[in-house]
Amino acid sequence: MTTNPDGVAVVEVGPRDGYQGIGPFIPTETKLSFLERLHAAGLTRIEIGSFVSASALPQMRDTPALLAACGRWPALRPQVLVPSERRGRDAAAAGAREIAYVLSVSESHNRNNVRRAPAESAAEYARLLAALPAGTFVRLNLATAFDCPFEGRIGEARVLALLESLVPMRPEAEICLCDTTGRADPAHVAALFAAAQARFPEARSWAFHAHDTYGLGLANVHAAYRGGVRVFDASFAGLGGCPFAPGATGNVATEDVAWMFARMGVPTGLDLDALIPVARDGAAIPGGLPGGRVRDALAAGPQACAAP
Repeated sequence: MTTNPDGVAVVEVGPRDGYQGIGPFIPTETKLSFLERLHAAGLTRIEIGSFVSASALPQMRDTPALLAACGRWPALRPQVLVPSERRGRDAAAAGAREIAYVLSVSESHNRNNVRRAPAESAAEYARLLAALPAGTFVRLNLATAFDCPFEGRIGEARVLALLESLVPMRPEAEICLCDTTGRADPAHVAALFAAAQARFPEARSWAFHAHDTYGLGLANVHAAYRGGVRVFDASFAGLGGCPFAPGATGNVATEDVAWMFARMGVPTGLDLDALIPVARDGAAIPGGLPGGRVRDALAAGPQACAAP
């Protein structure tokens, strides 16, 4: 993650969001190889997996082993996703020191995901915070903050009402608003972040998690950036899609985000030349559903811009 105050931080979520829906199990050593290459391309904060039921998401069953292996890269900040107090405690016991707790604004999505109402998940978040070791970095992911696959567009008031109960629990937590279905548009993104930042000035860090289902991932990232957001999730090769959000495709591609910000002169700390080969190999993972445009555009070479 870049420390330049004028730059942005890109959080690589491909090893979690990108892999979780892939059927054929990706060997642990293959996952570690991708982690090593992503880290070498400048990604220092990577969501390496999630602590979840192995029966529900078998691709994530080796997350504890991956977490243990991350010690070989001292500068890497491995982040893990947890959907409940129990899984958060499991992650902490396994040595996780960067935990992303996820709950949905939409009751339908939250119940489909973790069989709980959002208020119940909020209560679990409070108990987990009390149980975490001192110094644990906490991110709060609000899934379906813009749209729900079951309920449609989510009203701004519902998001703010849930944050009213969550933000005071740990104001220093990083708060990530997630476009779970990819149906958000730039105006919606800008308006929700503006409202949330105005309502909760005590919140120290805001992040945005974009999906590219309708091709608006980069536009939404840009809208959030213009609104003052400086932390962005992305997935190499555009891999991903939520198993509990039918029709959602992958996150906005890491290489696309890196290219856009480079063109804008905004530092990311990423080496695009090193990232593109990793993305090309990621797009070839059996069972994966890649997205993104930059790696193919760059592969076409200068002739892509030749005059007709």
